[in-house]
Amino acid sequence: MWLPTPPWLQGKQVARDATGEIHGRGAADPAGILSGECLDEIAALFALIRRERVGGAFWAPAPDADETIEHILRLPAEERAAHGVWTALRDTLPLDRTLVLPPGSAVPAWLAREAGEGGSRILTRGFDAHRVLGPHVTLWCAEPDALTECLAVLTLAYGGVVQRVGERREELGAAWAYERVRFGTRYVSPLTGQPWSAEEAIRYLGMVRRQMEENRRIAVCTGVAWWKRRKIAAFLAGSAPPVFRRTARAAIRTAEARGGDIAVWSSRLSPALRQCATRRGIGLRLMEDGFIRSAGLGSDLLPPSSIVIDSRGIYFDPTRESDLEHLLATAAFDPELLERARALRQVLVSRGVTKYAAGAGGAATALPDDGRRVILVPGQVADDLSVRLGAPEIGGNPGLLMRVREENPDALIVYRPHPDVDAGHRAGAIPDEDALRLADVISRDGPITAWISRCDELHTMTSLAGFEALLRGKKVVTYGRPFYSGWGLTEDRSTPCVRRNRERSLDELVAATLFLYPRYLDPLTALPCTPELLIERLNDARLWQPNLTMRVRRLQGGLRRWITRRLARRRVFAQKGA
Repeated sequence: MWLPTPPWLQGKQVARDATGEIHGRGAADPAGILSGECLDEIAALFALIRRERVGGAFWAPAPDADETIEHILRLPAEERAAHGVWTALRDTLPLDRTLVLPPGSAVPAWLAREAGEGGSRILTRGFDAHRVLGPHVTLWCAEPDALTECLAVLTLAYGGVVQRVGERREELGAAWAYERVRFGTRYVSPLTGQPWSAEEAIRYLGMVRRQMEENRRIAVCTGVAWWKRRKIAAFLAGSAPPVFRRTARAAIRTAEARGGDIAVWSSRLSPALRQCATRRGIGLRLMEDGFIRSAGLGSDLLPPSSIVIDSRGIYFDPTRESDLEHLLATAAFDPELLERARALRQVLVSRGVTKYAAGAGGAATALPDDGRRVILVPGQVADDLSVRLGAPEIGGNPGLLMRVREENPDALIVYRPHPDVDAGHRAGAIPDEDALRLADVISRDGPITAWISRCDELHTMTSLAGFEALLRGKKVVTYGRPFYSGWGLTEDRSTPCVRRNRERSLDELVAATLFLYPRYLDPLTALPCTPELLIERLNDARLWQPNLTMRVRRLQGGLRRWITRRLARRRVFAQKGA
């Protein structure tokens, strides 16, 4: 089978053999495949294989000195037949540019001696053929086994030549490879069990490959809370399981020993760790929740189903370039991705999907119909890094409300406390009495998407609600520098970020923010998935039931919230008594 699945995908096969033999309908042009519009389809399919670099053991290392390989010789399983093929070709092939693949792990003495004398490389392990193949490579093969099929399909996809040797000498062509990929293999989603097209399977494994290559660069994780380590380990699955360390010193030692980067949760990155890693030449990758996270709050100890791993900075820190900012500043988005972004945007809006919820019930409280502009002001966590780094001068939630009221004295202002703050888990609460001196309404009921739909404008420091408002076509005014500002889509009150010097469309912003930047994990199978699938999973309440730890955490938050409100009431009574 030409498209095996990486071993860490829990045995969930993406492709299965549909014919039971390598030949399909033969090496000749079957059923007129090489005619008419099918030529364009063959070219597109082969281009997709090359772009996604899947097929064969694509997760394995490349052979040494791969740039000099011009011939690959796959020997038969039976030693006598293997010796016959070798004898027939050894005087024909430039042995110093030939990669020899024996049928097993044991190399016959005659092959080791003669190949070594000629300068050939013998490889007995799996290898990433994409690092070797090209139009200049010829594959010589005899018996139709699994490895031969993988190599034959990929060689032809890269424009090389496949020459069969032995009793049946023939050249296999593009028609054979196309038929094997299109008709000789059945594809199935490891996430849903439903049939896939060849293109869907190739793109999925391409996504898995890209994540695998990123994961290989990470030697150790630190700053990850105990309750989400299992989920983070699934995000970082690959050829070796991730290693977690509690302290910065231990993480530095492990990174040096394993020769890789340190992945650290963004809020746990200390100046000492950054300085030490820089001094010792160790790369840092910052982790943070993604933008479509879960059906519930992280502060309730619900692990994320989406994260970002940033090699430059982190999206909420405008003081340095992040991978997301780099994408928006430099990337070219193909039409297919932009169409997916447009479709995803429509689904997010129609289903009321936010970072922590999907289709939450309820509607916004009725507001006075007096013709005033309705401005929604979402509160944020006071010590959140996005506020501290992206809007340090505004003065938190009280300062934001004051600024909005000063600039919009006649507007109807709705203040929406942050859910983590309102749940009693985080700092930043404003007593209702104080908030209502500047706002007309405090919104706690209904999902924030209902309030976004009800408002005319959304004014924010750096809240993700501003991004969600852009998705819904609302005017967004920023008083900080969130990741979505500075691209011509928002009205910005703060000092501009000079690195953001081009305009982007809304679909380009969505493509970078929700497709290219984060990674997603299916909460049902714990396998990598797309944002589209995660949105479907958000509607399955069985996947988001709170465990005992989460229920205790909610009780703690409720008690903290009750105490905070009791103290606020006492303060009001004391002021009245005075």
